[in-house]
Amino acid sequence: MTGRHSAGVPILRLGDVLVTGLLDELDDRSAMGFVDELTERIAREAATGVLIDISRLEIIDSFVARTLSELTTTARLLGARVIVAGMRPPVAITLVELGLKLHGVETALNAEAGMAALGWYRTNRLGEATRGDDAS
Repeated sequence: MTGRHSAGVPILRLGDVLVTGLLDELDDRSAMGFVDELTERIAREAATGVLIDISRLEIIDSFVARTLSELTTTARLLGARVIVAGMRPPVAITLVELGLKLHGVETALNAEAGMAALGWYRTNRLGEATRGDDAS
């Protein structure tokens, strides 16, 4: 394990899934460090899924869109499925208005729905498994 935490973005492991997020404050250099660190962790820990929560992201530009697309492709080559969760409506509108496409990027309305898509289920107080995207 490397001692550096280059992007300053926490990456948590839940079983075979890595969970992380993006913030507005992430500059281009930090974003590249984040991508490097995340891909290293996917390979080293044999992660099969990655959830990237972008619910705190207020704006998106072409660099971030391209970075998410490239990260998804790289992760897929390493055997992991990536889901980007929590996209705010203004971010989605900006992507459409600018003609930016997130090729191959799967999305989920929120982190819970993203985790359910990756095979994670929450349990109720009785210990019964329920799908994370169920309304019940």
